[in-house]
Amino acid sequence: MTRVCLTKTCANAALVAGFTALAATMPMVAQATQRLPPEALQALQRAGVPAAAMSVVVHDTSSGQRVLDWQERRPVNPASLTKLLTTQAALERLGPAWTWSTPVWLNGPIKDGVLEGSVFIKGSGDPKLVLERVWLLLRRVQQLGVRSIRGDVVLDNSAFAVPDTPAGDFDGEPLRPYNVRPAALLFNYRSVSYSFVPDVAAGVARVKADPALAGTFIDATVPLSAGPCADWRAALKASFEAGATRFAGSYATACGEMSWPVADPVPATYEARLLEALWRDMGGLLHGSVREGLAPVDLKPSFELRSPALAEVVRDINKFSNNLMAQQLFLTLALQANTGVPATPESARDTLARWLAERTGDLGAEAVIDNGSGLSRQTRITAQRLARLLLQTYDSPVMSELMSSLPISGLDGTLRRSRATPGRAHMKTGSLRDVAAVAGYVLTHNGRRLVVVAIINHANAQAARPALDAVVQWALRDTPLR
Repeated sequence: MTRVCLTKTCANAALVAGFTALAATMPMVAQATQRLPPEALQALQRAGVPAAAMSVVVHDTSSGQRVLDWQERRPVNPASLTKLLTTQAALERLGPAWTWSTPVWLNGPIKDGVLEGSVFIKGSGDPKLVLERVWLLLRRVQQLGVRSIRGDVVLDNSAFAVPDTPAGDFDGEPLRPYNVRPAALLFNYRSVSYSFVPDVAAGVARVKADPALAGTFIDATVPLSAGPCADWRAALKASFEAGATRFAGSYATACGEMSWPVADPVPATYEARLLEALWRDMGGLLHGSVREGLAPVDLKPSFELRSPALAEVVRDINKFSNNLMAQQLFLTLALQANTGVPATPESARDTLARWLAERTGDLGAEAVIDNGSGLSRQTRITAQRLARLLLQTYDSPVMSELMSSLPISGLDGTLRRSRATPGRAHMKTGSLRDVAAVAGYVLTHNGRRLVVVAIINHANAQAARPALDAVVQWALRDTPLR
């Protein structure tokens, strides 16, 4: 296979070419340290996690020199570090300015504000069709002169072919927004945010739901109670069912105003119920229904709604580790690679695996791609391969877009609570029940930029997260182990 040099100097080009070979054939650099920093070892010991459960790689981006290697060739579950693969592949394949298009057809004549026909909306995987942008889509329909629709609103989801599996398959939590399944036409993450506002004079908390959904009843109030604001969600005794949301418990006055995002219990009809409620709220009339169907793709659409640029979407995915948006992007990669063919999880896995092999060498048995978000028990990759990819990315044309999308230590995103020196590390985090991980770039106090990958796979991984901070802080100091 012909490989393209992505580095700035010939010396670095030779190093990167070596990194793309099979891990087993890569010679060790003499300067690399094969033991963990004492602070990391101490943190692991406090959490009851053996050192063998941790994998670490540290590389210098300018020279390619390995600074530290530990269990680097062991395939491990990276959790949300998987998003680094999905987002970097998208930035390279599609480009930072690429956008999703959602075409809309007004199929029929318009007279005196009445559309004598139907509205068709075709999804292409846009993960940012949030409430405000759905409103803008319907507002555009009204700006074209439509106030009343004689026919139907038809939603075309055919661009993705995703198995209809229960949302709670991963962890038994079907109402968690991160478990929502991807869809070609996905509105507002198929979730509702419930707000609780205490009204002390009335003795109740007012319940507000955003967005409102057609045909769904929601308890308007819940009794207030005294005492501390402890497990307030459990105290509500909520019931989220098709057509009705009820709260049989109480809400502590001490909680103040709180919100609770919940995945809709009937996701398949979410878009229809949201559109119907929003259209009527905007003063529109609908004589037919909102239903699924195929758009008239042989006709030119009346208009297209464009998403924000991919670089902005990648930022949302990595800063806040948004699983659903990552899954949408994962399937989009397959859709764009196989024009005219519906994207499936299998085709998305093949697309991402081929890209990763092109960048880092034959995957063999050491890398397993399950999905694009890392919300998986099956995904496997080595710390060495992730470091290799990050080293290549540093010399790529889209390096700045990827790095700026990563959380900043101690300042924002999922690294807001990091104990590492604030502002000196851009790193993606990973977290599952038995996985804790970070990977990205560290600017040392001596001005060196290092690639750092650290992953823990163990039942007590979350308790051992301080060991990750210790590795990052050690890298920041840029001092050799003694």
